[in-house]
Order: sequence, then structure tokens, then C-alpha cells
Amino acid sequence: MHILSSPKMDPHSSEEEPLPLVPAAASISLSLSTLLPSHFLSPPRQITSFFTPTNYLRIPSQISSLSISSALSPSSTKPFFKSTISANPLQTPITSKLLRPSNPSGTAALRRASVVWFRNDLRVHDNECLAAANKDSLSVLPVYCFDPRDYGKSTAGFDKTGPYRATFLIESVSDLRKNLQSRGSDLVVRIGRPETVLLELVKAVGAEAVYVHKEVSNDEVKAEEKIEEVMKDEGVEVKSFWGSTLYHLDDLPFKLERMPTNYGGFKDKVKGLEVRKTIEDLDRLVGLPTRGGVEPGEIPSLVDLGLNPNTTKGQNGKMTDNASLVGGETEALQRLRDFAAECKEKPHNGEKNGTNNSIYGANFSCKISPWLAMGCLSPRSMFVELKKSASSIISAVSDKKDGGGSSDTGMNWLMYELLWRDFFRFITRKYSCVKKHNDAPVTACTVAAA
Repeated sequence: MHILSSPKMDPHSSEEEPLPLVPAAASISLSLSTLLPSHFLSPPRQITSFFTPTNYLRIPSQISSLSISSALSPSSTKPFFKSTISANPLQTPITSKLLRPSNPSGTAALRRASVVWFRNDLRVHDNECLAAANKDSLSVLPVYCFDPRDYGKSTAGFDKTGPYRATFLIESVSDLRKNLQSRGSDLVVRIGRPETVLLELVKAVGAEAVYVHKEVSNDEVKAEEKIEEVMKDEGVEVKSFWGSTLYHLDDLPFKLERMPTNYGGFKDKVKGLEVRKTIEDLDRLVGLPTRGGVEPGEIPSLVDLGLNPNTTKGQNGKMTDNASLVGGETEALQRLRDFAAECKEKPHNGEKNGTNNSIYGANFSCKISPWLAMGCLSPRSMFVELKKSASSIISAVSDKKDGGGSSDTGMNWLMYELLWRDFFRFITRKYSCVKKHNDAPVTACTVAAA
């Protein structure tokens, strides 16, 4: 198994009567910087007689202030995205109650709009970042950026992102868009630096917060810092989450800067640590912001990213074995189910007779690491699924393979591999977050000594 080899709802309004519309003789200016109780939006008593019961006021939920007069007439709700900014922004009717099912008590005000920045978390299941934004906001704009700095040649002359990985990524982004669309949302895709792209989108839709999962490498941490810097200047909150490991960063029994630099020390420290429950799957997402006229954008091709598509084909013109893996959450979950089912039906006997067509592959590998690396599959979801459906069988096979006396397997060999993966991600984050430190760097020797 080679897990360690890879780097890296719509709101429901109440059915109460809408507010009366101001006649031509009257003009008012409304400010919706916060969600006001219904009685603040009721017309003053002294002008009640001017209102007629057949006219209604429509106010968009995504704008902070506007002027309304009788010259503007209500219009129907537009599609999620528009090619140009609508001349009439009054699209969303307001009622006397602005509450969603997830917040029936109305104890906290919801953000009018938020942006979710997808990175190496290209999934809808067990995605705390997306779930939190969906719960906290009236509208959410999911975004993925193809950063030009991740492509081209490195200083050593190698591709920063090769054609196989890029193809897998493009497929994963495309699948994420489909999964978001099936839940009433969409995915905005751009080629550009995230600090520039996200700032433009935040301004366009009037977003109040950016939701993002933390990553581990030095370049990824720098990207997070740049986003926090530009958003701070705009008064936009950045809410960060952790979701790329089996164990949660906040649950570690030590501060990250005090993390052991060898696997043996790390394993001893986290022994007995519980794995957090997965985030409940979202069957429906809140809608997209109506303000800004944001287009979803096209998902780029290899050529758009400066890569040669012919390199993924062999001499016979067919796709090579490396290009046969299909990216995306849908494929990842299906492979996980197939792997668990095959573990039940025909446990591996430990002999070297596996084939590439088997879900086990060579040396009893589940071949799931590419999807873990892209975040198409959550490590916690993988752990829960296998624990639920095949833990006893895998554990028995693992004991047989290790001679029945290995203490490193834990629940099973897969738990052991996921723990190694956690170690490398945590240690990478540790040294990416400090500019100067006195600790000795992690080397092959220190890892081997574990």
C-alpha cells in the first residue's frame, strides 16, 4: 500500500404576507447591514394609508444598502449565474422572518454571503469547511483556483505539476462541480492567483467571510497568509478548518511546535486518541449569491495549463496506465465501497498472486492514495467505512501478514498506514509554520530510527 507516497439548502422563507410596496409619491432608503427583526421593516403608522395591498416590496438579501422607488418593479428570481450584472437587483423577496431550518431559533445573524475556497478538499462529504459556510450563510459561493505558480518548470527543470496529476485534478474539479450542482449550488473556476481571484469575487458578491481548509506545505501556508492579509484589509473574516488527516490537529496531545520528529515518538503520543466523527453529508446547499453577476467559468484543459496532452498517451494512441485513474469524489467513494466489499467476499491470502485488475493490486494495496491526496476522499470517511464493514477481516489478514505479533497495526494495517500519513502531514505543517527554529529537521535517518 502506498498511501504515504502521495504528496500532497436553499433558505426557506415563511408564508407570511410580504411587505406593502411604497407608492410613487413616496421614496425610502433602506439599510440592511444586519438582519433586522420584522417589526423594524414594517411601514410607519403615519403613512400606512398610502400603501395598497396589491403591491409588494422585494429586497435582495445580498446587498448592504440601496435606494428603492416606484420606478423599480419587482422581477422574478434569476438563474444562479448571469453573464452580466442585472439592471434590476431586486430579485429576492423579503418576508417578516429571515430564518432558515438550520437556525430556527434565530439566535445568531446569518452572513448574507460567504466564499468557500476549495483546495485539496475536493469533496462534499465530510467537508467541515463547506458545512460551516452552509450553516452560517444565506448564500455561498464555492471557488476553485488553478494557481499558475503550481505549473510550469521548477528551478531543477521538472514540471511542478505533471500531465497525469493535472488530468486527475481536472477530473476531480469537474466531479466536484457536478456534485455541488446536484445539491443546488455550483463551482466557480478560475485560472489565477487565489489572493487576486478571491478578492475580486468577495467584492463582487459582497461576501463577509472566506472559508478554507488549512494545508501543510510551505507554499500552501504562504498562500493562506496572503489570503488572510488581503481579506483583513477588506474587513473580511477568514475562517480556517482542518480536515486532511485521520486525527484532528486540535486533538493532538501536544502543541504542533512540540511534535516529536520521529514516527515512534508521534505514535506513542497519539496512542488511544479518538478519531472525530465525520461531518454529516449535505443533501442540499444554500443558493449562490445573486449579486455580482459572477460567471462559473470553464474548467481548463491541459493546454490551458501549459501542458502537453499527448504525454498521457502511449505510442498506440491509447491512454497509458498512469492516466487510467479517474479523479473525483464519486470515483473515490465507489473504490472505497468496492474495496470494503472485496475484503468481505474474498480476503487476501497473503500470497503474491494479486493482479493489477484486482482491487487489492500489488502487495495488497487499495490504491486509494491519489484520491486522499486531492481530498476527494476523507481519511476519516475511509476509516469509518472500513471499520464498519471490514475491520475484522482486514485485521485478521494484517495479523497473518505480520506474523500475528505486530503491535504497529492497531485496529488493522490500514489504520497503521493512515497514521504514518498523519505523521508526515503534521510534521510538514510544523516546519512550514515556523521561519526559524532550533529543532533538528526530519531526515530519513530519524524516520528510519522509528
